[in-house]
Amino acid sequence: MKVFLTSLLLVSLLLCSSFFQCSVAYSKSEAPLPPVAPGPGLEGFCDAKCEGRCAEAGYEERCKNYCMICCRACKCVPSGTYGNKSECPCYRDKLNSKGNPKCP
Repeated sequence: MKVFLTSLLLVSLLLCSSFFQCSVAYSKSEAPLPPVAPGPGLEGFCDAKCEGRCAEAGYEERCKNYCMICCRACKCVPSGTYGNKSECPCYRDKLNSKGNPKCP
């Protein structure tokens, strides 16, 4: 009987937590942005800016990947290796699915 109740409790917790995550994820009124095709010269610009931005990152490849996504969408990257996000509001305001900053 104890095993049954424990199993039932675990299943109900899993269902509740997954429902909560789904409802939170879709409750935002902001629609997802469509992918932005790189313009002429944008790839070179983003490569150079993200290389500099992620030069001191602990996980450099991951930093570059997210930086490139943000650069293509926002067409700008803040200067320096950390901070200065006020230079590029689009870059600053991008959030991941957990509500944390997406762009390094």
